[in-house]
Amino acid sequence: MTAPSATPIGQWRLNQVVAKRAFLWLLILAPLFYITYGAANWLAAQRTSVPNITFAWEHAIPFMAWTIFPYWSINLFYGLSLFLNESIADVDRLAKRYLTAQVIAVLCFIAFPLTFIFQKPPTSGASGFLFDLLGGFDKPFNQAPSLHIALLVIIWDHWRPRLSGAVPWIWHVWCLLIGISVLTTYQHHFIDIPTGILLGLFALWLFPADAPSALAGFRMTGDAKTRRIGCYYAFGSMVLLIPVVAGTASSALFLFLLWPSLALAIVASGYLGAGPGVFQKRPDGTVSFASLWLLAPYRLGAVVNRYWWTRKLVPSVLICRGVHLGRFPKRSELPAYAAVIDLTSEMTRPLGCENDWHAFPTLDLIPVPPGNLEKAAEAIEHARSKGPVLVCCALGFQRSAAAVAVWLLRCGHANTATCAIGLIESKGRRVHLTEEMIATGEKADG
Repeated sequence: MTAPSATPIGQWRLNQVVAKRAFLWLLILAPLFYITYGAANWLAAQRTSVPNITFAWEHAIPFMAWTIFPYWSINLFYGLSLFLNESIADVDRLAKRYLTAQVIAVLCFIAFPLTFIFQKPPTSGASGFLFDLLGGFDKPFNQAPSLHIALLVIIWDHWRPRLSGAVPWIWHVWCLLIGISVLTTYQHHFIDIPTGILLGLFALWLFPADAPSALAGFRMTGDAKTRRIGCYYAFGSMVLLIPVVAGTASSALFLFLLWPSLALAIVASGYLGAGPGVFQKRPDGTVSFASLWLLAPYRLGAVVNRYWWTRKLVPSVLICRGVHLGRFPKRSELPAYAAVIDLTSEMTRPLGCENDWHAFPTLDLIPVPPGNLEKAAEAIEHARSKGPVLVCCALGFQRSAAAVAVWLLRCGHANTATCAIGLIESKGRRVHLTEEMIATGEKADG
């Protein structure tokens, strides 16, 4: 008789461990939620006047009692999601995302309380029961950012990679109903939704699924130039934040400045000590969902900057032996290359790209770390055997040029750093390189 497989038992034990961890987190999160959320409600109720932020068109939003069912369903998914995990690390990550959203939202509710001003029509039946149950706890405060929406973003992202077939579409539609329900149940005004989405994305970004938190290894940089650039971005973030704090009572539009303000703050943290990991760029040139949207304002600025500085230049130039140097490519330019060596951290691989892509994320305006130069030079030589190779950064002036120069030196196409720079410039490409930048790569080789 064949001995039974041990896999099911091992899996059962793993599930038991995960379930215990999930239950422990629920024992912490649930009471904490009700205590802090209720406290923020109570504090707002003590104020003589609590402002509201409402667009005129919101008065046309209909009240739909039946949407209280998708609204309440998030409570079920909140708890169930903790148990839908493969490891303790997965449970902890999700719980930390919940906790991040909750803490930040409650702090906002206390610091900048807002109130909901529409009157709910009378309800009855099952929907009426749910509204009465909700009204017994939830007061017309705790508005922006919507914690309901922030948790929805976290839960939606948690389930979508775990579903297959037609089920993901059902999941997307149901989550859309949950999102809309915060308006049609007269629980939130519109401005609470984008601010809630922003908070949810931040929680996803802070605790990514495929890498450690970018801020976990934060160490203040000792390089004066890098620190100065970081301070510039931090100052820009503060400038955008001032109208948000000072002007929300006069115009809800100021709240939309939170998006670019947060994006600049994250970039600032990268320069000040967190490194290029804040962009969450993968080796294949793609980025995480949270990073894609959270840093979209900064990336838009990077695209505009790329266009402005390279609009009168050819996209790339052939240096030698099938290796091209240029700016970050458009999708229409990619068929000309078999592979792309990408030194940017802020740009994302174009959709539909089928090229062999190798990303070595590096912050802009500062020298490329020796390790990245070494790896990029090796990748260039390896990829060259498959066809034309594009080595790029945002503009093609420094990061990618340094990688090409190190490749020229290591493969014997140039004897000195000066010769490597001269060879690149002789092809008509303007570069911003010094011998020291390339010498760094030479030292790494030794």
